Amino acid sequence: MSNQDQYFDLQQSYGRCLIRKGFIERFYEIFMASHPDVAPMFERTDFQKQRLALRRGISVAIFHAAGSAVVKRTCEQMADVHSRQGRTPVPPALYPYWIDSLLLAIGEYDERADDALLARWRTAMHSVTAMFSSRY
Repeated sequence: MSNQDQYFDLQQSYGRCLIRKGFIERFYEIFMASHPDVAPMFERTDFQKQRLALRRGISVAIFHAAGSAVVKRTCEQMADVHSRQGRTPVPPALYPYWIDSLLLAIGEYDERADDALLARWRTAMHSVTAMFSSRY
């Protein structure tokens, strides 16, 4: 993978997931069941807003992984929201559960998702969660 990798395959995969109704909802079902500390973090969540935020956040994460400077500020703002002092702190230990849950949902919703594509998703999402963790 070169530094010029734009992750077009992930953008296409994400599009295939979103075309099928219920992708974001399914992700949250998987994520909330993935670890006992996750569901309580969403007790007061407006899920209509949260689903839109995640939908945008995944797109931003793909662009971040591709090295796009356009999303740098947005990623930093998202990381700050989830930092220790942010309005929705997320301990770094939970990010692997987020990634695993996303990959499970992608595997269910993208009929073209194979091991190689899911590995690329993992690499890309790790790049953004590592940045979030570093700002915690």
